[in-house]
Amino acid sequence: MNAKVSLGLLTALVVLVLDQASKLYLLFVYDIAARGAVRVAPFFDLTLTWNRGISYGWFQAETAAAQALLLAIKVAAIAALAIWLWHAHNRVTALGLGLIIGGAIGNGIDSVAYGAVMDFAFFHLQWGDSRFDWYVFNLADVAIVAGVIGLLYDSVLGPGAAKAP
Repeated sequence: MNAKVSLGLLTALVVLVLDQASKLYLLFVYDIAARGAVRVAPFFDLTLTWNRGISYGWFQAETAAAQALLLAIKVAAIAALAIWLWHAHNRVTALGLGLIIGGAIGNGIDSVAYGAVMDFAFFHLQWGDSRFDWYVFNLADVAIVAGVIGLLYDSVLGPGAAKAP
């Protein structure tokens, strides 16, 4: 196993542990379900939501068959990302893939354990009469987005990116 694959796998493991630890703490120690929405800052709340779909609540899977299909798609995506990681040509790609894989596995564990993904971080902003509410998300989601940004950076600006003449 080369250094890039090791970096990606270590990143995935760290993301997975942090994601699951935060969720387990909030569920079973902090008891977020009993507390409801908790204001942490004027723009941030801890609030428990369960996402039975994929990103941003798309494709809600209410039946067992639909949940099994989504889980199979997640497993196939993780396998494809792992193959890509094995062939990563640089550290940025390996890091980005590790972030995505760790986040995907963390959310996949939720799907198996609870039948839905646990989300808890809620950013919002009040500006005059207008209110902006962001999606409720978790650490796995943050890792996935950061990983995608890393892959986009690498493909557009990285050393192997195609440059205009």
